[in-house]
Amino acid sequence: MLLKKALFWDSCPGLVKNMGFIYNDITVLILLPAVAFAFFAQFRVKSAYRKYARIGNRRGITGARAARYILDKNGLGDIAVEMTGGQLTDHYDPRRMTIRLSEGVFNDSSLASVGIAAHEVGHAIQHRQAYAPLAVRSALVPVVNVATNITWPIIVLGIVLAQAGKYSAGNLLLDLGVIAFVFVVLFHLVTLPVELNASRRAIIQLEECDIIYDEEIAGAKRVLSAAAMTYVAALAVALANLLRILAIRGRR
Repeated sequence: MLLKKALFWDSCPGLVKNMGFIYNDITVLILLPAVAFAFFAQFRVKSAYRKYARIGNRRGITGARAARYILDKNGLGDIAVEMTGGQLTDHYDPRRMTIRLSEGVFNDSSLASVGIAAHEVGHAIQHRQAYAPLAVRSALVPVVNVATNITWPIIVLGIVLAQAGKYSAGNLLLDLGVIAFVFVVLFHLVTLPVELNASRRAIIQLEECDIIYDEEIAGAKRVLSAAAMTYVAALAVALANLLRILAIRGRR
C-alpha cells in the first residue's frame, strides 16, 4: 500500500501546475530506475506465483493445513488460520492473533500456497519470539501512515511559499517533508530483514515438518525469493523518492 501511494504521487505530473504555479521538475528522473525495478519485481513475483501455483505438492497439503501444522508444531495453537478475499492478500494480524490466507492459498495444495502459508507463520513465530525488527516495524506503522499522506502536500506547499517569496516558511515546510519521508524510508529498511527472516523460517519449517519433499523445496524458495524482491524494490523507490525530495530542497 505504501509503495502504491508513493508511485501515485509521482505519477501526477500536472499536480504542481494545478496548485497555481508551474514547476519544471526534472528530479522525477531520479525515480525512473527504481520504478522500473519495482515493475520488474512485480512481474517476477506474479510470474513465479503463476508457475508454482500450478504445481501441487506431492503430499496434497493445502496452505491452511500447512499453516495449522507448523503453528501447532511450534506451540502456537492459540493462533487462528482464516480465509480472506483477494489474491496475494495473505498476512499475519498480530492484534487478533490470526493468519489470514487468500482463498487461492487457503484451499490450494500447490508449492506456491504452502510456501506463502509458511511465510505468514514465520511472522507469527517472529511475533511470539519478540523478533526486534518486527517490533520496530510495528511501531513505525502509525507514523508512516501519516508521513506517507502528508509528505508531498507539505513539499508542494513549501515550494509555493518559497516561490511567493516566503522563504523561511517554505524552507521549513520542505525540511518537515524531508523528515516525514525519512520515516517512510526507515519503514521499508526495517521491513526487508523482517520479510527475509520470515521466508528463511518458512523454508526451515517446511523441511523440518516434512510438509513437502526435499526436491520440492526449490519451488517454494523461488516463490519466496521473488516476493522478497518486491520489498527490495519498495526500499529502492522510497530511497529514490527521498533523494528527489532532497534535490528539490537543495534548489530552494
